[in-house]
Amino acid sequence: MAQSSPPPSLRLSDGLLATIEDDRFRPGSRVLIVDGTPQSHVDIEDPTYLSFEYVRRIGHGIDLLAPASSPITAVHLGGGAFTLPRYVEATRPGSRQQVVEIDSELVGFVRSELPLPRGASIRVRHGDARAVLEKFPPGLRGTVDLVVVDVFAGARTPAHVTSTEFYEAVRGILRPTGVVAVNIADGAGLAFARGQAATLSHVFPAVSLSVDPQMLKARRFGNVVAFASPSPFPASFDGLPRLLAGDPVAAKVVTGRELTNFIAGAPVSTDQTSTKSPAPARSIFQVDRRRLGE
Repeated sequence: MAQSSPPPSLRLSDGLLATIEDDRFRPGSRVLIVDGTPQSHVDIEDPTYLSFEYVRRIGHGIDLLAPASSPITAVHLGGGAFTLPRYVEATRPGSRQQVVEIDSELVGFVRSELPLPRGASIRVRHGDARAVLEKFPPGLRGTVDLVVVDVFAGARTPAHVTSTEFYEAVRGILRPTGVVAVNIADGAGLAFARGQAATLSHVFPAVSLSVDPQMLKARRFGNVVAFASPSPFPASFDGLPRLLAGDPVAAKVVTGRELTNFIAGAPVSTDQTSTKSPAPARSIFQVDRRRLGE
């Protein structure tokens, strides 16, 4: 069934088209699509609902990071439609959050069509994620509970936010017990994910991966979520396997010896050797227009 009117859209400065479309299978939900690729799913009426697989996995980590409902300080590198900042505000009211997004036009478009919650302490900083991160005020260093790294240029993660030097900058703003959650997109062989696991393990003492077992068998392109911390993960993170197993697309935790075997000698990425994440086949993330009600 065709929509009664065209969805709101904006031609961005880089020439890509951004649209915000309805999800007719979940009333009140909208999907941000850039260049034909879904970037974010937002349920305005229930921001605790997380649709995308990898976002749900990050959400589980947020739930286990601190006692329920207690506020945290969070930094989100990559904004999209602010799905996770909305989730943090809904589940941990009073949290202080900062979002770094390179495209100010996209931010304005999203805030116009999908307004942020009233009273939420969400500050937006415009610019390149790494450049802004490295200029954070000294008072913020060592105070952040959560950093979410979900940076994409189109369908690929830029190389300069995959290196040891970048993750050292992330570690610099985390409190000793803070956690970074990284969205890693990869395909057959998982060479990029192995390299990112090696790089995170080089910078952080505690690292674990949340991954669909089918990806471990190199059967499909998808997303691996890495969690890392300067300290051992809180005891509450022991509940992560149960939460992942209960998801619509179940995942498992890879850590300890299994993580060492997964890395299997993959090289640590530096600013001199870092590469973009692999490009997915165009068909993988293309929008199913039937799901959006067209």
